[in-house]
Amino acid sequence: MVYLIAILIYLLVLTSIAIYKSRQVKTQQDFAVAGRTLSPWVMVMTMLAVWIGTGSIVGNAEEAYRTGKAALIIPFGTFAGMILLSLVATRARNIRALSVPEIIGSRFGLVARFLAVIALIIAYMVIVSYQFNAGGAVIEVITDSVVTKETATLIAAVFIIAYTMLAGLKSLASMDIVTGTVITVSLLIAFPVLLIKAGGFEGMRAAYEAMPKASHMQFWGVYKPVHIINYLLPTFLLVMGDANQYQRIFASRNARGARQAVIALIFAALVIELLIISSAWIAGSMTPDPANGKYILIYAARHYMPFALSVLFMITVVGIIVSTADSFLLVPATCFINDVYSTYINPKANQKKVIFISRILVLVFGVIAYLVTHAFAETTGFFKKALYAYTIYGSAITPTLVAALFWKRATKQGAIASILAGTIVALAWAELDFIRNKLPAWASELDAVLPAITVSVIALIAVSLFTKIQPVR
Repeated sequence: MVYLIAILIYLLVLTSIAIYKSRQVKTQQDFAVAGRTLSPWVMVMTMLAVWIGTGSIVGNAEEAYRTGKAALIIPFGTFAGMILLSLVATRARNIRALSVPEIIGSRFGLVARFLAVIALIIAYMVIVSYQFNAGGAVIEVITDSVVTKETATLIAAVFIIAYTMLAGLKSLASMDIVTGTVITVSLLIAFPVLLIKAGGFEGMRAAYEAMPKASHMQFWGVYKPVHIINYLLPTFLLVMGDANQYQRIFASRNARGARQAVIALIFAALVIELLIISSAWIAGSMTPDPANGKYILIYAARHYMPFALSVLFMITVVGIIVSTADSFLLVPATCFINDVYSTYINPKANQKKVIFISRILVLVFGVIAYLVTHAFAETTGFFKKALYAYTIYGSAITPTLVAALFWKRATKQGAIASILAGTIVALAWAELDFIRNKLPAWASELDAVLPAITVSVIALIAVSLFTKIQPVR
């Protein structure tokens, strides 16, 4: 009951912030990019809070429970992507855009822009769906399964949708200052507490050998090279092109502040992700029952942490889920308004109507994401869902976005071919088993990411080289 009360108080605070900030939303720029007023400090916190989402706190933790110490390699895909993002930040902020598809459209035309919106919506609906699942998991755990999984997921979805509709990025950025700070503090405390509880590394070793899971103490030799590609490449590609991070870059006061924030984020994200995986690895040594491994850090908070830290950690998990889900809901709504509604349907719409339609779209996409929660098999873990979504987005959008910013020879035909090829290969590889079944054994172990990004990049380069640059329409 204490957990539930603490989380309800936290959510009440968030709702109060959203209601207060909603009064300051006068234009689409206020709703989508916080009026371009974010300082570097606020940017670091909001970028950290949106990146360290369910994919990290639940998905990566789940993988750490499954494989142990070897999972510590996973954050280095993020690390590499953040380094390259820092080099892009200045140029991206100097473009007066509200969305990633708008950047693509400014170089490659309306068709490429529209296709980028479609690919983004497909990927982001998957990401939002498992945020709803994770929110439901927290409610289910803290109520000791009195609230069923289905009902808990619905409750989480309703709150997240309603909160996002209120004030857009203005409220999210304010909330993320609190969330980012709480994430950092709780994980810095939880790591040594769990390590002591487990009896140090020797205690962990003895526990894993008794399970028996001796390989959980190994860093090398657990993952094959193909697994490293499957796990690191999707996150690398997502970071490089993530519309959430670019939306925050667009919201910066200036280009210099955007670059400073991304540089700080490189190290902050690496430390936090390593702490999450390390904590899950430690907690796994005390948790022999695999049924508890899917939500290992939530389970660890209830059973292995001191009560005050346990409550703080549960609030942290809820904050992470709400922040990430809200951001991944806001971006598709912003893209659809900016890149479809205001471009094709009603270019003369006034700001009041645009904001109203934006909020309606948040509701529509929230309902779609809730329906997607039922599309995956019960056995599909958060880690696999995250990689699936990252692959679709990274393969379809990232190559074209990078080309829009840096490759003058790229053509709109090349961009269109790249987006279509990346999306189709990513979906077909994941959904059509007969394709992989006809491949050699080593290739059949590949997830969609390497084939999809390879075909996407080849399509972009080859078609661009064989077509002429034409004026953008």
